[in-house]
Amino acid sequence: MGRRASNNPRQLRQKSCGCPKCMEEYPPEKHGERKRRRDCKGSWQARWRGPTGKQDQKCFPIDDGGYEAACAHLDKMRDRVRSRTYSDPKRGQITLADWWDKWWEAQPERAVTTTNRKLSNWNAHIKPKWGDWKLCDLEYIELQAWITKEVKGYHTRKKVHEVLSSLLKAAVKDGRRIPFNPAADLDIGEPRSKHPDEVRPPTREQVALIVEHLPMYYKPLVVFLEHSGLRWGEATGLRWENVDLDANHLKVKEVLSEDDGRLFRKPAPKSVAGFRTVPVTPQAADAVRTMVARWRPPETVTPIGDDPYDLVPKELVFRGPQGGTLTRHNFRRVWVPAIKEAGLARQVKNPDTGRMEWWPRVHDLRHVFATWLKDLRVDEKDTQTIMGHERGSKVTWIYQHSPEDVAARVRALMAPEADGVRVLKAV
Repeated sequence: MGRRASNNPRQLRQKSCGCPKCMEEYPPEKHGERKRRRDCKGSWQARWRGPTGKQDQKCFPIDDGGYEAACAHLDKMRDRVRSRTYSDPKRGQITLADWWDKWWEAQPERAVTTTNRKLSNWNAHIKPKWGDWKLCDLEYIELQAWITKEVKGYHTRKKVHEVLSSLLKAAVKDGRRIPFNPAADLDIGEPRSKHPDEVRPPTREQVALIVEHLPMYYKPLVVFLEHSGLRWGEATGLRWENVDLDANHLKVKEVLSEDDGRLFRKPAPKSVAGFRTVPVTPQAADAVRTMVARWRPPETVTPIGDDPYDLVPKELVFRGPQGGTLTRHNFRRVWVPAIKEAGLARQVKNPDTGRMEWWPRVHDLRHVFATWLKDLRVDEKDTQTIMGHERGSKVTWIYQHSPEDVAARVRALMAPEADGVRVLKAV
């Protein structure tokens, strides 16, 4: 380490000062006469080197206790460099929008849906509010007030917070543009709790009633969803080669997902646990045979190439009436009238988004399947495997441990229905 400068902090000379040292550096002959004075009025400059060896400085006016303030600041900067908490103030002057451009370009490739969700959260929520702000100007309390009052819905706040926190966390790591992440500990609240009855799916009898009111073409699809527990994208992306009716099982290997209104092939389910083998019941097998007899798909699987939008619908088991791929939007046109005619439809307001949603949903057929496994006393771990849950999820827990069953077991212990039970009577 080089020798520490003996004149740090140092007093800067000024052309307007009349002290001996300033008069010597800026002679009156060249810079004009000024009033002579004994003490210098120049500011004090503190100089230090950052972790990269680059020198930085800050000046303190004489009127603000320049020398003492410069010494204190110099000690603080040296301590930060030693403790690796130093941040270059100039690097924090970049706006959040400019930093987003640098950060986004360096991000690894993600799933299309994940990428679009992050872009949507940035463009719709973060950029309009904070895009022109400098990194060093972002404060915790302002961010907290914004995400509490202006970002509606728990799940939206959660995703927006993930993007903003990752963005600022990277700024801390990148040469410490800012000393800490002001969005790290934002309180996004808690999701609004729902009673289990509110998330309970329809019964199998109710599903049968819905099937009766569906157009004939779509009945096999709904029966298959009820008897397989597949997600919508897994069922509509099922290819004939992945179904083995002789062994009475099928394999989930890819899904159809949606990107800005366009369907594309995704080479993996929702998680690693999504790769699974699902048993095929006789009803599900009949539904598959019905669609195979209609469309006669080949036993081939075209690999996903550079264009994931090349869906190859001729290989799919379940297709639209015209032979194309099935979409949620088009299927909703027959689903909503069917649940209305069955007398089951009701509109439920989502407490987070404020949107009105129809019950039952198509996705509830998956929950019907989970309830069926629970009624058959299938082990919870096996249920997770069949359903494709990476770990014990809320859905699995609800239908393996329904409140009614727990209450019945406890009551059986507290008040067994047996002869000779003592009954208390009021006197």
